[in-house]
Amino acid sequence: MSNIVKRIGNLLTVKSIVTIMLAVVFSILALNGVISSEQYMTIFSVVIGFYFGTQYDKKNLDEIENKLGN
Repeated sequence: MSNIVKRIGNLLTVKSIVTIMLAVVFSILALNGVISSEQYMTIFSVVIGFYFGTQYDKKNLDEIENKLGN
């Protein structure tokens, strides 16, 4: 149960909220025909790539710091 609470807490970070909001907004724009599917995929790929890229870098940095600390 505490694992679920921790994951929900992680979703409420500013970076996560911005990523989710951008995904929703650009999805709506694409569905309404305001932007093309190519534009949507470009924007969405950049946003999601940045989000997961920073998460991956943070995890690796934490692992390196833990190894150096031991």
